Amino acid sequence: MKALYYETFSGPIAVADVPVPEAPEGGAVVRVGASGLCRSDWHAWAGHDDTVQLPHVPGHEFAGVVEAVGPGVTGWRPGDRVTAPFVNGCGQCEWCRTGQAQVCPQQTQPGFTHWGSHAEFVVVRAADRNLVALPDDLPDSAAAALGCRFATAYRALTARAALRPGEWVAVYGAGGVGLSAVAIASALGARPIVVDRSPAALDAARRVGAEHVVSAGPAVEDAVVELTSGGAHVSVDAVGTAETAVAGVRSLRRRGRHVQIGLLTGMPALPLDRVIGWELDVLGSHGMAAADYPGMLALVAAGDLRPDRLVGRTVGLAEAARSLPLTESAPSVGITVLDPSLP
Repeated sequence: MKALYYETFSGPIAVADVPVPEAPEGGAVVRVGASGLCRSDWHAWAGHDDTVQLPHVPGHEFAGVVEAVGPGVTGWRPGDRVTAPFVNGCGQCEWCRTGQAQVCPQQTQPGFTHWGSHAEFVVVRAADRNLVALPDDLPDSAAAALGCRFATAYRALTARAALRPGEWVAVYGAGGVGLSAVAIASALGARPIVVDRSPAALDAARRVGAEHVVSAGPAVEDAVVELTSGGAHVSVDAVGTAETAVAGVRSLRRRGRHVQIGLLTGMPALPLDRVIGWELDVLGSHGMAAADYPGMLALVAAGDLRPDRLVGRTVGLAEAARSLPLTESAPSVGITVLDPSLP
């Protein structure tokens, strides 16, 4: 099969011929219809994730069709249209049994713990636990975003921050996961404010439901506090830098909730005096288990959530190989999707 392939961290990415994977016991092989290019793929390529073993095929958010199932799989068969969360639980531990597969200690992640979905085929382990059926009217290009960016944002806002209608939510970063958070917050009746340095990204945020947008800069949290008459109820760092994490916390009103979903490459010095004195909640959020997809898919089915509106470009393998290393320095507006059937 054709796949994106690299042999060194931060090194060249090639379009290579590699073996088609076999379905493991309890797992499935999915023929990839679309695979989203995500900033997390850049982190893996840059060597920031110690689960990645070289050589490697990246890619972790995808939609497609089941090609084959391994021994022991009972819920799926070839031809089923599916996606999967980027965190795949083992299906056996206490966390998986209680619906918390996103923190499974034995979790696998396509594109990190094993070869991923920037290819014609990808393996999903513990398929009965991790595959999610897709509605027929949701195209692969839009469904691909559900595995990481939409799922991550949905659980961060609903299960972790417990966002309520009418609340202000300050979203730092208008990349794929940030825009997903804006769209979800708007669909839930909240009031999103978006901070980003890119005028094009801020325009995109307006289109998907941002009530206010703010250009990133020094003391940007003061602008958020002023717009919200005292601070946001919820803040989301969808970038993952010391500056955005700290600004997110400082954007909150008393008893506010900060959710960290952007991957950090260092440890920010959070204002813990503010966290204590104002009784702020600082929450982590790590994807979403397959068991929690029905709530998000219900918003999609009702037309309240439109992942297709976030798809910016569809590219082939060669363009994806060129684009992935630039994700950090020149992020695209919206979600770029790889179609592995394209050269």
